[in-house]
Amino acid sequence: MSKPELRHFITFASAMLAAASLNVNADTAHYDGRTEYHAPMAEKSPVIDGVADEAVWQQAEWQELTYRWLGPEYSAEDFQGRYKVVWTERKIYILGEFVDDILIDTHRDPLVQYWDDDCLEIFLDEDYSGGNHQFNHNAFAYHMSLDNQAIDIGTDQKPHNYSHHVASAWKQQGDKVVWELAIDVYTDEYVDGSDSNVPVTLSAGKLMGLMVAWCDNDGSELRENFIGSESVPEGPKDRGWIDAGLFGALVLVE
Repeated sequence: MSKPELRHFITFASAMLAAASLNVNADTAHYDGRTEYHAPMAEKSPVIDGVADEAVWQQAEWQELTYRWLGPEYSAEDFQGRYKVVWTERKIYILGEFVDDILIDTHRDPLVQYWDDDCLEIFLDEDYSGGNHQFNHNAFAYHMSLDNQAIDIGTDQKPHNYSHHVASAWKQQGDKVVWELAIDVYTDEYVDGSDSNVPVTLSAGKLMGLMVAWCDNDGSELRENFIGSESVPEGPKDRGWIDAGLFGALVLVE
């Protein structure tokens, strides 16, 4: 078997193993209708600068944000969103592209009402286990503010700044916001305040949980819309910060 053939076989086998794991987990821990995203491996880490001119981004497919979880109907001029994912052994990388006609960050304290400003939210479950993650680290829900800070709830039931997990940068390009992120991935054994937390090493075939959303505020006291990448078939539609069973499947492939 030649090297290209071997590489193709390994990629195919990894995807099949991950898909098999998805079928098992989806039956027990996740709602029906979850998306499955295959993220290609990057030989070189993308530069996090909001430019997204690296060739590896061309290898990844777009995933749309189309589910209106909260708020009234909106126009295409008010909001559009989509994202891509690639990975290395050390991190996952997310490229977001958003149309939002008004960008607002009125709460200067990053730990106060961060969800009511315009923000990008990345929901990440290291092992696609689903389940509750409200006040634990079974999964993370990083609220990315316009000043590139990552906020989530800790095990003490209070908001914490996890910006040391995420490198983030965005730029305005025409009518779009182009947002790049590099994220360290931690298991559910993560301990707040500890110096011993170590990100996992990623490899082809790994199955993770991922959901992406946008909090949109056009000038109100509270956010006006909450729009995400996954359907919410039952119950409150804004509970992704509690229920990792809503996340889609992220499959890492060669």
